[in-house]
Amino acid sequence: MWPYPKVLAHRGGGTLAPENTLAGLRHGMEAGYRAIEFDVMLARDGVPVVLHDPFLGRTVPGSGHVYDYDAHELAAMDAGGWFARAFEGEPVPLFVEFAQYCKAHGVWMNIEIKPAPGYEIETGGTVARIASALFADEIAAGDSARVPLLSSFSHLALEAARDVAPQLPRACLMSELAPDWERRAREVAAVAIHTNHRHLTPQGAAAVKTAGFGLFCYTVNEPARARELLGWGVEAFCTDRIDLIGPDFASGG
Repeated sequence: MWPYPKVLAHRGGGTLAPENTLAGLRHGMEAGYRAIEFDVMLARDGVPVVLHDPFLGRTVPGSGHVYDYDAHELAAMDAGGWFARAFEGEPVPLFVEFAQYCKAHGVWMNIEIKPAPGYEIETGGTVARIASALFADEIAAGDSARVPLLSSFSHLALEAARDVAPQLPRACLMSELAPDWERRAREVAAVAIHTNHRHLTPQGAAAVKTAGFGLFCYTVNEPARARELLGWGVEAFCTDRIDLIGPDFASGG
């Protein structure tokens, strides 16, 4: 149920570079990673950008929410200076450009849809439509290992993604397995469950696998914990510590 890479660089470069930037992505690639998890939300003009927080102030100086600005305004902001002076001026990436860069360099993508409140349907549909167009050839060829996976905590966003691009695989994100986790996953025809490893139990992992879903955990930063999770049947995970956990870790590398 998991034809994708098993170890993903969280938000691009983990702790080695500013998150959700092309500089971060390049650092992940330098560490050998060819699989990445990153976040996408809509700017005010409906153009998707690569950012985690719905507001400015942590990784991008400024105030207000992402949807207070058009995409070209966000793209002119500094998304790297907070991390280190060497990254000053690193822009907020546009989703299309970021995804095209990943595709051109053979980097597989787990795209987390992060809608602002009230924009769940619009965000899910927009991200799915763009990803579907970018990977139309791979989808037509049935090359599932290269087609990106869409994930979200938002059920509405996943429903919209399903309706717009049913051919793209989807995953349900949940901090812990809710009592109705299987019903929610089947409603959006999800192929996988993504959950916080801190709340996962061996019994929960077994239930997900028995139900026929792939099982992915975030964000695993200790090698011993990663080995334990793999032993439970977890198929993949993302990590910030790309300096400690290599891309071949799950295969013993």
